[in-house]
Amino acid sequence: MTTEFRVDPPTAADERALLQGFLDFHRGTLLWKVSELTGEQLVQRSVDPSSMSLIGLVRHLSEVEKYWFHRALAGHDSPPKYWTAEYPDGDFDLAAPAQAEQDVEHFREIVKLSDTLAAAFALDDTFIRPNYDEPYSVRYLYIHMIEEYARHNGHADLLRERVDGATGE
Repeated sequence: MTTEFRVDPPTAADERALLQGFLDFHRGTLLWKVSELTGEQLVQRSVDPSSMSLIGLVRHLSEVEKYWFHRALAGHDSPPKYWTAEYPDGDFDLAAPAQAEQDVEHFREIVKLSDTLAAAFALDDTFIRPNYDEPYSVRYLYIHMIEEYARHNGHADLLRERVDGATGE
């Protein structure tokens, strides 16, 4: 595995740069964990009965990015691509080897748009999530996304090791 996707976050910077740096680091970690694998390897599941796979994590985090940055923060009508009422876990259950490369590219596009949208807001700005009443700050959003990626990157570590034995932080 190559670490070309990851850039260490700054160690001394303003709050926004630190938050963005840690989020970018975790996004890069996910890309690192899915690098150099075939579509078949990317859809390999962990253990029964789980449908979790590396590409499922990429698809899931694409949807999480869209929900929080696109729908909740920016107010865009951005329906889920991978899950539906019929397939609420479609991000994992419907992953296909032939689509894996496009799924990774879709993730990259979603991340770029998320960053563009977030840049228009200050950390103290607030927004209301769909179907919720309380305000959330952009600062909360960054911290939540860092937590979301950190948790799923732990899953990705284990999945990657199971797929080809590769380990890494």
